Amino acid sequence: MRIIGGNLKGKRLSSIRGNRIRPTADRLRESIFNILSDRVQGATVLDLFSGTGALGIEALSRGAAFAVLIDRYKNAVWLIEKNVRACAFEKKAKIIQWDITKNLKCIGAFKAVFDLVFMDPPYGQMTLAKTLRNLDLSDSLEKGALLVIEHSLLEPLDLELGRFSLTDRRKYGKTLVSFLTYML
Repeated sequence: MRIIGGNLKGKRLSSIRGNRIRPTADRLRESIFNILSDRVQGATVLDLFSGTGALGIEALSRGAAFAVLIDRYKNAVWLIEKNVRACAFEKKAKIIQWDITKNLKCIGAFKAVFDLVFMDPPYGQMTLAKTLRNLDLSDSLEKGALLVIEHSLLEPLDLELGRFSLTDRRKYGKTLVSFLTYML
């Protein structure tokens, strides 16, 4: 696994064997960031279910101003910290261990307003609806914020998304990438 573009293009990131952490494949990450294009430059990023931190770190490499990376698993948080240090992004990234499906109160202290959100939840755990509800309740999204959600074909997004509007969807093998816009 490596960074695909930006200042750290080609830099290798660490991963952990096993099925608890499923990093976004390099090709899929490249496709996502090609779609995002200039949207990343200067963005304040929220990376939920961060795993290895690859999506948030990729955004920082491509010019994002700041990123908050959140995962509930201790090993994932350790891995994200290792990758952030290896990329020298300690001043541009905040890493939090938290169960996102319960709430997102952990980001309230930042007073940050996010304009780009990545979500790559574990497949098969039916966490999308809960996480979107918690994200909406967090009052931490900029109007027009873009959400990029990588999810299984077997866990479709509920089209009754409240203040989220589905703007694009792409299929990559057994994975869907849904793009949502936050409307206040």
